[in-house]
Amino acid sequence: MTSKRHKTLVSGETGREIPDPVAAAVRESVLAVGVRRTTLTDVARRAGVSRMTLYRLVPDVETLLLDVMTRDFGGLLSEIEMAVSRKRTARARLVALTVEAARRLPDEPLFQRVLDVDPELLLPYLTVRIGSTQRLALARVRRVIGEGHADRSIRRGDADVMATSVLMMVLPWIVSARLFDDVGRTAALTELERGLDGWLRP
Repeated sequence: MTSKRHKTLVSGETGREIPDPVAAAVRESVLAVGVRRTTLTDVARRAGVSRMTLYRLVPDVETLLLDVMTRDFGGLLSEIEMAVSRKRTARARLVALTVEAARRLPDEPLFQRVLDVDPELLLPYLTVRIGSTQRLALARVRRVIGEGHADRSIRRGDADVMATSVLMMVLPWIVSARLFDDVGRTAALTELERGLDGWLRP
């Protein structure tokens, strides 16, 4: 992932602005040594800033990593939204956005590295609470569902409940993508596309 994609983004839940050199240093360190061996001191050295600059920004490395992952995911969603924006209906846009996110996110190097060496970091956000990355996704899905209600391409229902349900549907496809080989994964995503389209259809 390039820093250019994320230049104007901030962490979704806290509003903290993560400078590009810091975000790049976090990715570089985590890819090199994993989350547990990454320190704020190492990130500061790689980013060319003082440790106190980082300590004023975040309380610990885990918070900084989650902020960077949130902004990276936001950048990825923005790219996908732009790519699907010409689809005729909101339902088509939402299905394409969801499936493409499920296709691309598991291949992001930072996400792969966390799954490889520190998967427990993600567990609370799959079992006990909704984090800033998920809230970012929920807000975008909720907005498109509202557009689908307006253009009548998505069935009526509580937009908040429907958005949360879409998120719950797609999360296993993201975190468990490695269960499929390349051929199986493509076929599985096609099934996800069909399932979402049918579930959202009026």
